[in-house]
Amino acid sequence: MNIILLKPEDRISETSARITGDAFQHCVKTLKVSIGVRLSIGLIHHKLGIGIVRKIDNNAIIVDTSFEIEPPAKLPLSIILAMPRPKVLKRVLRNAAELGVKDIVLLNAYKVEKSYWQSPIITDAMCYFQEGLEQAKDCIPPKLSIQKRFKPFVEDDLAALIAGSEAFVAHPDQTAVELNNMHSRTQHRWVVIGPEGGFIPYEVDKLVASGCQPLSMGNRIYRVENAVSLLVQGLS
Repeated sequence: MNIILLKPEDRISETSARITGDAFQHCVKTLKVSIGVRLSIGLIHHKLGIGIVRKIDNNAIIVDTSFEIEPPAKLPLSIILAMPRPKVLKRVLRNAAELGVKDIVLLNAYKVEKSYWQSPIITDAMCYFQEGLEQAKDCIPPKLSIQKRFKPFVEDDLAALIAGSEAFVAHPDQTAVELNNMHSRTQHRWVVIGPEGGFIPYEVDKLVASGCQPLSMGNRIYRVENAVSLLVQGLS
């Protein structure tokens, strides 16, 4: 935890806030804070700043706050991801926030298990975003949206979503661009990443028809979370 992230409800006033929960434990047990110590803090969806410890009790730390530092810029990259297994989704959400991904769209696909959509991780996504933000010293999480119907989304919404951007679907074929040969970006990019086992041909055809260019990552087959990290680094 390289920064203490505060939520709006943690603020006591415009110039003070309360640190509780895991962040409190981290401050007390790891940082061993004392009165007057300056902490790196951030307010989610706002700015970074400094918190000066004013009071410590058994379950909370009161800090005087100042939020004047702009968070690091987001990558010019957004992800459309076929809904992965819940334990994989946790890691993807955390890593995407840490890497600075701007948007994440969770998409249904033929090889996505219906049970995945019942996972509480979707509604608890901010918890996993927060872990990545705390690591990266950021306070702006990715924008998350859910698309449970593949065909209506791809046919009706995708073209408008990616308009003005370069868009790719991670799927090797004879027309695919090689990730290792990508040139430096000149505009925002979107990348569509399939489920374990990949998209079926029908889905690939629909994505290509809507403006996504096939993209090859080489001969290796990667786990979803590794594919996400490699694509983010290669396209941004």
